[in-house]
Amino acid sequence: MKYQPLYDRVLVEPIQNDEAHGKILIPDTAKEKPTEGIVVMVGGGYRNDKGDITPLKVKKGDTIVYTKWAGTEIKLENKRLCSY
Repeated sequence: MKYQPLYDRVLVEPIQNDEAHGKILIPDTAKEKPTEGIVVMVGGGYRNDKGDITPLKVKKGDTIVYTKWAGTEIKLENKRLCSY
């Protein structure tokens, strides 16, 4: 399946964080923090007030921080990815 984000959308591969650091188990209430991910694909940009296409500032390979519940989770080539 071929996938290409449109406009100002990006496709992100979440970075998996360890659930335990050393021997301390992190409770679920402390885990709800912004998520980090690596940009896999970027859309062509968004249309500004003048009608011109403005490219996005992020590019493939950038590491970003995003809120976990903001995007749509998809499975592509056996990888769990998020579209924002």
